[in-house]
Amino acid sequence: MLNEKIVDKAYDAIVAAARNPVLYAEWGVPDTPLGRYESVGLHMILFLHRTRGAESPLDELAQDVLDEFFKDVDHSMRELGVGDPSVPKRMKKLARMFYGRMGNYWSAFDSEDADTLGEALARNVAPEDPAVIDRDGIARYMMRSARYLAEIPDSELLAGGVRFPDPAEAERRPA
Repeated sequence: MLNEKIVDKAYDAIVAAARNPVLYAEWGVPDTPLGRYESVGLHMILFLHRTRGAESPLDELAQDVLDEFFKDVDHSMRELGVGDPSVPKRMKKLARMFYGRMGNYWSAFDSEDADTLGEALARNVAPEDPAVIDRDGIARYMMRSARYLAEIPDSELLAGGVRFPDPAEAERRPA
């Protein structure tokens, strides 16, 4: 593992962005354990999109931050009272969900297809009621975030300097 402080700083920035109230109050991300998992997952996917194909040591940082994400998910499930025997099965399911979403979202980022991204976000983030998601707002934010992260120099990321744009700004600006 790279410097633990750097990994923690990067992961903390991802979690802080995922907790932004705009995501929940204005864009309809459910404020539930699964909704919060989805929000952190969205931001992890954005970070991993930025670091994909990177060489060492940036690829190592990306892996370490991803490991921290799954360790945090495991810990959260246990805190929620999920019994030890069922945690590995649930972790596998959550990992499959995460990687499935990652492929779809990356494809939308690469093709700059905010409409397809918005549809996928609504379906994934609020599967019981996709209509509650402001698919345009959150898709614009994610597209803008992907471009924003692309502008951060590798050296800054390697110091844990992961930053996301203000979601309220994404609301006012076109994707």
